[in-house]
Amino acid sequence: MSRHPEVKWAQRIDKVYITVQLPDAKDAKVNLEPDGVFTFSGSAGTNLYELKLDLNDKVNVEASKISVGVRSIFCIVEKAEAKWWKKLVRDDQRAPHFVKVDWDKWVDEDDDGADVNLDGMDFSNFGGMGGMGGMGDMAGLGGLGGMGGMGMDDFEDDSDEEEVSKPQAAGHAAEAEKTESAEAKTESAQSS
Repeated sequence: MSRHPEVKWAQRIDKVYITVQLPDAKDAKVNLEPDGVFTFSGSAGTNLYELKLDLNDKVNVEASKISVGVRSIFCIVEKAEAKWWKKLVRDDQRAPHFVKVDWDKWVDEDDDGADVNLDGMDFSNFGGMGGMGGMGDMAGLGGLGGMGGMGMDDFEDDSDEEEVSKPQAAGHAAEAEKTESAEAKTESAQSS
């Protein structure tokens, strides 16, 4: 009897990220069909793991990619039609209990734009996804880099706060502290 591995998923408008969490997987096989049927089988230790997911819509098998790592199997499934899916599996199905949202990769529909950082992932091993050799053109994915255009000049200074005074020499610091303390006491007495 086989078990089900934990599966995490996230999406962008044009792709779905599926991660099968199975440390030390042996003989991992992933199959993806154009009508959206995703199957996985593999073993870890003495246990056999299998799963079958009827994805929400059709997918582009040729453009999809897989990376088998030490701790997980990471799949980038390209959607046939660029649109947001309400859920991972078809509308007439309920997501299995072992399928969870991958909050590390998730973005909301209105925030779509940044891809997942794929540095260090080897997409040369395509197991059972037939005819999907090589990494394709992934040179443009690179790292996410910093958030350009977020300099301090983007913010206007409308505050009414007092300006911070310059640091004073050590000898004058104690004298300035006494003066500030006396001024605070005077203000406190005047306000009451």
